[in-house]
Amino acid sequence: MKAIILAGGRGSRLMPLTKHLPKPLIPIVDKPVMWYIIKLLQSAGVKEIGVTLGYLGEQIEKHFGSGEELGVKLTYFYESKPLGTAGCVKNAESYLDEDFFVVSGDAYTDIDLKELAAFHYERGGLITIASHYEQDASRFGVMTADGDGLITEFEEKPLRPTSHLVNMGIYVCDRRVLHFVPQGFCDFAKDVFPSLLGNLFTKRCDCYWSDIGTLPSYYLTNYMVVSPVEREKAAATI
Repeated sequence: MKAIILAGGRGSRLMPLTKHLPKPLIPIVDKPVMWYIIKLLQSAGVKEIGVTLGYLGEQIEKHFGSGEELGVKLTYFYESKPLGTAGCVKNAESYLDEDFFVVSGDAYTDIDLKELAAFHYERGGLITIASHYEQDASRFGVMTADGDGLITEFEEKPLRPTSHLVNMGIYVCDRRVLHFVPQGFCDFAKDVFPSLLGNLFTKRCDCYWSDIGTLPSYYLTNYMVVSPVEREKAAATI
């Protein structure tokens, strides 16, 4: 399988850290958050990774280059204007000649991607969304699923969530998904997922996961990474 890392966002909620630095290069301890994402994919056997770029994307390409030092091959796709989480993947359609992972470039996790892919192929859906339990789910995409993982309802950032199962921003996609994504701006959560109910599954992942989209979550993630015992406790409470 190939993978796409979504690395084009501005990271406005992380200002001033992202004033001169793109969010995927923000350090977790001593390495950029995208370094951990690349190594996670590589450990799952993914060797070919596309990276969607927008805000200060040249810095990301300069830092990681071809990816050879990390044991992967990186291919970059620039957005001349924002295309959304699905539109930027559509922009790389010619590169995606097989099923693929989509991974958000602004989260730290130790998810087992091989396990997620196995679940995807067992269910046979078009997309499998990695999900996580969050007590406060209102900041995320929230889903309801049956006992087999088939998603029956998906809502983006609801004011009153009816579920604590949230979207981790990590997907396994059948390549046919690209037929349902139009050219131009398109968002997975708002545009694609609602239209694919019936072919959309989720796997609840009992792993450590932290969205670093805000300053408090960013600093907490740094603490957790250098405190493996606390990280294990956090993962065990979900």
